[in-house]
Amino acid sequence: MDQETLGSVVLLAIVTLISVVQNAFFASKVEHESRYCNSKGFQRSGSSTFDRVYTANQNCGHAYPTFLAVLWCAGLLCSPAPAAFAGLMYLFVRQKYFVGYLGERTQSTPGHLFGKRIILFLFLMSVAGILNYYLIFFFGSDFEVHIKTITSAISPLLLIP
Repeated sequence: MDQETLGSVVLLAIVTLISVVQNAFFASKVEHESRYCNSKGFQRSGSSTFDRVYTANQNCGHAYPTFLAVLWCAGLLCSPAPAAFAGLMYLFVRQKYFVGYLGERTQSTPGHLFGKRIILFLFLMSVAGILNYYLIFFFGSDFEVHIKTITSAISPLLLIP
């Protein structure tokens, strides 16, 4: 693999590995709460605290494949740096959602809505990359520089709640 290709993939790989560590953290919280509530090991029924931890973990797990798909598509087809930044923001928001879900459920709503916005941004980056590919293929027009400029300018706007 040449250095340029590796450079564009390494940021996405770092975000992916951080997300794996985060998933392990969530799973360990579920295991810890299960042991705390019932000394017999993992059981689905337990205290309301266990139910909240378990549900938050399940909710984060359900969105995880979608996140990985749009992260890698946006990074490979459009621009890796803004995609990696959006991916890190998504992981931060997912952590906020998880912790918020452990408190009152209304505390998790901002994290959930913010996460949906980041997924939409990554999806739109992927679509822009695909459209640019077909514009090059059919018409010979390359808008890659413009798309990268736009996504680099818009990605910091993800910080606005």
